[in-house]
Amino acid sequence: MQPNPFLKKLGFTDHDRVVIFHADDLGMCQSGLTAFKEMIAAGPLSSGSVMVPCSWFPQVADYCRRQPEVDMGVHLTFTSEWNTYRWGPLSTGDVASGLMDEEGYFYRTAQAAQEHVDSGAAQRELEGQIERALKAGIDVTHLDSHMGTVFHPKFLPAYIQAGQKYKMPLMMLRLTEERLRRWGIDAETGSLALQLVQQLEAQGAPIIDHIQMMPLDQHKDRVEQLKQAIDALQPGLTHFVVHPSKRTPEIQAIAPDWRSRFADYQSFIHEETCKHAAQSGVQVISYRTLRDEMRT
Repeated sequence: MQPNPFLKKLGFTDHDRVVIFHADDLGMCQSGLTAFKEMIAAGPLSSGSVMVPCSWFPQVADYCRRQPEVDMGVHLTFTSEWNTYRWGPLSTGDVASGLMDEEGYFYRTAQAAQEHVDSGAAQRELEGQIERALKAGIDVTHLDSHMGTVFHPKFLPAYIQAGQKYKMPLMMLRLTEERLRRWGIDAETGSLALQLVQQLEAQGAPIIDHIQMMPLDQHKDRVEQLKQAIDALQPGLTHFVVHPSKRTPEIQAIAPDWRSRFADYQSFIHEETCKHAAQSGVQVISYRTLRDEMRT
């Protein structure tokens, strides 16, 4: 893969390991935002994104108004995966939109959402979530996707258009035919994604080289896991995903993987990992850096 041209605009070399440490799922529960606040203060976490349809979105918005410098994107949401805690669309209550399952909530899986959602309804919901975040006073720095649902022919054009309309970077991976084959992505999605990514990069938009995520099924030895993951970062720009939460009855009732979410929080405020990240040679940036350069 060729070196990332956007990193040169920011003054980095082709060999620099540049990373955005990113907290997903903010607004899903109260304990996630509490963890995020502590992690941002401790470092090296540099960014997060909010699920606008979820119950704790207003608290995230209030925090962002009080801390306008925080790097907060919109975690575009078209799925509601938990058994006993659900949410649904902002834009419509019409089942013909395909946005809702038989219970009136978003579908639980990305595959089901991609199968049922009307593309026009998807665009209205996507822009509705962004608009609500902006009207709530969040200085939105980027767009990304809950459970990767937007990476489908029904959603991708609206996702790309939103990035261009609002002049925001997208969590979008630089693609090659080799990568698409290795991931087993179907020909239609792969061809569309490859074409759109190439067009975006030609227009000067920032595109991600690598995506890495702390596992949600291995909560033990998290500090060592995180240190190893930092050491394994490759040259280029990495979107590094964590799902932090404090340990509360709320998250324990919602998520069977709460132990890993709690471990993400613990490891990112741990003195040992903070020191390791600072000494590792990686360059930590935020999406605000990308957005502001993109807008110039």
